Amino acid sequence: MKRTGYIILCEHAKSAGKFTRLLIPNEKMRYPAGMSPNTLSTSNPAGEINTLEVLRKTDDGFVLGGRDQREIFMPKASAPDDCEPGRSLHVFIYPENDGELVATCNIPKAQVGECALMTAVTVTRAGAFMDWGIEKDLLVPVSQQLTPMSEGESYVVYVLMDPDQRIIGSSKLHRFLDERAKNMAPGEQVDLLIVGKTDLGYKAVVNGTHLGLLYKGEVFQDLKLGDKTTGYIKAVRPDRKIDLSLQRQNKQTRDQLTDQILAFLKTNGGSSILTDYSPPEAIYKQYKVSKKNYKKALGALYKQRLISLTRDKVTLL
Repeated sequence: MKRTGYIILCEHAKSAGKFTRLLIPNEKMRYPAGMSPNTLSTSNPAGEINTLEVLRKTDDGFVLGGRDQREIFMPKASAPDDCEPGRSLHVFIYPENDGELVATCNIPKAQVGECALMTAVTVTRAGAFMDWGIEKDLLVPVSQQLTPMSEGESYVVYVLMDPDQRIIGSSKLHRFLDERAKNMAPGEQVDLLIVGKTDLGYKAVVNGTHLGLLYKGEVFQDLKLGDKTTGYIKAVRPDRKIDLSLQRQNKQTRDQLTDQILAFLKTNGGSSILTDYSPPEAIYKQYKVSKKNYKKALGALYKQRLISLTRDKVTLL
């Protein structure tokens, strides 16, 4: 994917540990003499997956190199069995405790700027260490924990590079993800990551960049922390907060639902006990839609005089 800009994390002067996430488009960047977006992106490859060439083998592992001529060590335990000089590898690069960059062929659950469900394997006074799929566990400092983390429990964590060039995690997603819509329109299909449950419903990460809400009255399937699913922008509120839906809400979808209802009636003797008074769960089990959408579809069929409605029965005319 083409890089469109750079995410800059700015720490607040009066609020230690609180960061603002800024996007600077490529056209707004000012590069030092002799540098370009390509050379700048390779100047610090930590936190990302890179394609590097194996330059040589050592007693302890392999030395890799890229376009910027920087050499990065990969331990033998992190390399594939058939690793040899001249081969190109997709590797994740991260800094060790001493700041030296190390490569691994193990791919993390999330790169810098991404979220993923992770399990806390150790909890200390410094913070929680999360299993994120590579050799070195990811530290979520106490200051970056939305609620105190416990060993063995799982949390959705955002991965970031702190001002000291360390890769850390944070469960305070609202600090890094935008809760107000930008360039989003009702009906747009989006990727969702379920990150929590509230009194109103489920909070979800939208396309990896925003936070939105699925209302519990419109969710009739089991959703768990860390679940990934396809959803849709239901509405953008006046305050630009994002309402989500698991069903597409447009004329084509409504027409498909009315066709499904008619087909069901025809194959079941011309009647159904699923009315607009039926439980939402029963409606979702049959048609995979919310009760609100089902009632709209019944209303459309009734206006077309294709069905009759009573409190206990829908009848095909």
